[in-house]
Formats: sequence, structure tokens, C-alpha cells
Amino acid sequence: MDMGLVLGAFAVGIVVGLTGMGGGALMTPMLVLIFGVSPLTAVSSDLVASAVMKPVGSFVHLRQGTVNLQLVKWLCFGSVPSAFVGVLILKALGDGDQVQAVVKTALGVAILFTASMLMVRAYIRLVERAKSRDGKGSPLPQDRPEVKVRPVPTVLLGALGGLIVGMTSVGSGSLIIIGMMLLYPGLKASQLVGTDLLQAVPLVASAAIGHAIFGDLDLGISLPLILGSVPGAYIGARLSASLPGGIVRRALAFVLLASGMKLLDVPNVTTALILLGFAIGGSLLWMYIRIRHGMPALASVEMRQRHAGKQGESEVELASEREP
Repeated sequence: MDMGLVLGAFAVGIVVGLTGMGGGALMTPMLVLIFGVSPLTAVSSDLVASAVMKPVGSFVHLRQGTVNLQLVKWLCFGSVPSAFVGVLILKALGDGDQVQAVVKTALGVAILFTASMLMVRAYIRLVERAKSRDGKGSPLPQDRPEVKVRPVPTVLLGALGGLIVGMTSVGSGSLIIIGMMLLYPGLKASQLVGTDLLQAVPLVASAAIGHAIFGDLDLGISLPLILGSVPGAYIGARLSASLPGGIVRRALAFVLLASGMKLLDVPNVTTALILLGFAIGGSLLWMYIRIRHGMPALASVEMRQRHAGKQGESEVELASEREP
């Protein structure tokens, strides 16, 4: 058994449990670019591993109460059948080198889209915090809110996500979680992750069954992925309720950007220049955006200020309790 596969899958599992994103977007390019697995086999093997990994993280979120079961139901109405259809479309294209190239290109595009959606997600959260602090928006929810489910757009979101997952294994944690943010802005980050992980269980299972039926599955690859990703997803899900995911998401966006460009055969020099520009220019742009919304340029400064404010409030409350 390839221990490199096990360790790689363990790292991916932690990211998935922590953020709800990055499963197919990290696992599949890892298989293609590092371990030399063909794109079709990588997609099917990743889907089978995800079908085992995602229930682990979902169970933790269910116990923590960070899952909206109504949203899961309507998403699955769209995603489960469309995931199987995605497999059928892929198989209708054939099995030759040209199809492998098409899948590889589709993976690259889907992964770059995932990276961009991570940045969109971070910006939306920043604006929400700024409005809540300034009193211009509703306070950010502290407890699980009751949301009014919108069945039609939710089913359509699930159908689009399922189709992409069936063809590329990418999208269950990127496209759908961003769509939920736009449709249901009142959900907390942990609720988005928990709901997305649970709805992805039947979605990924449907796509995995389709790939298994049509003979793309390689158990020699899938088993090490399962052995590594399952404990990783459990650890990540346990950490998600207590650790800020901002740094993890920024690192994930960087890795996805690099993976997407390599899958699209972007030259190494161009890739390096783009990544350097993203690391430096992106950081400076994000600092500017934070300042424009009245926040410190660095998130660490904001965290220290928030911690100091809570400490001050506690000291005032303690002093008032001691007064005769």
C-alpha cells in the first residue's frame, strides 16, 4: 500500500472536515499531478473515497447541531440524480486519450472556479461582519437560525452541483456551499460546512456508484485514500467549531490556483509569476479591502482587539458584581 497516498489523503481529509471544501479539488489533482493517475480513474477513485469520508465529518456536525436537514433534503432532490447523469455524459464521450484530456481540462477549470469562490466567500463574510459591527446589517447569528427554505432555487443549485461533481468530482464543497451562502446569508459558517457535508454524502455516493458501474474504479487507489481521509475528516470536523478557517481557506485557494493552472498546462514560469502575484498582490488587496470596511489591515490585530474587548467586558461585569 502506498503510504504517500494515505498521508496525502489524511491532509485533504483535515481540510474537508475543517472547511467543507477542497475534497475533489485537492484529492483529484493530487492523484493526477503527483501520483500520475489518469484523470478518469482519479475522478472515480476520489468519489469513492469521498463517499466514505464525508459521512464521518457529517456525523460530527450532526452531533454539534450545525446541519439544516431541510436544506439537505431539497439539495439532494436535485444533486443525486444529476450526479448520475454527469457520469453518463462523461461515459458517452468515450474512453480515449481525447476524453482524458477533456476531463483534465474540465478539472482545471472547476478547480480555478473553486479557488475564486473561496475568495468570494471570504469577501461576503467580511462585508457581513462589517455591516453587523456598524449596525447597518443584522447581527451575525450566534445560534442556529430558522431559515425559510426556497425549494426551487435550492433544487436547481443541487442539480448544477451534482452534474459537475459527476463529471469532475469537484464542486460538492465549493459551488454548492457558495450557492447556499447567497441563498441563505443568515447561516453561520459552521452551519454551511455541516449542511454541505451532509448533502454531499448521497451526492457523492450517487456519482461513485455511477463510476463503479462503468468500470473506472481502481480499489488499489481508493483504499489508501479512504484509510487516510476518514480520520483526517473526523479531526477537521472536530476542529471546525473552535478554529478560525480564514488562514486555511487562503492557503487552500493558493494550492487550488497552482493545481488548476498545472492541470491546464500553464507553463511553469507563468504559473510561478501568477502565484507570486497572488501571494503579494492578493495580500495587499485584501488588506486594502479590510481597511475600506473599517477593519484593521491584519486579521490577527482584529482578533487581539476582539479578545481585549471581551476581557474588558468581563472585568467590568466582575467589578459591578463586587460593588455593595
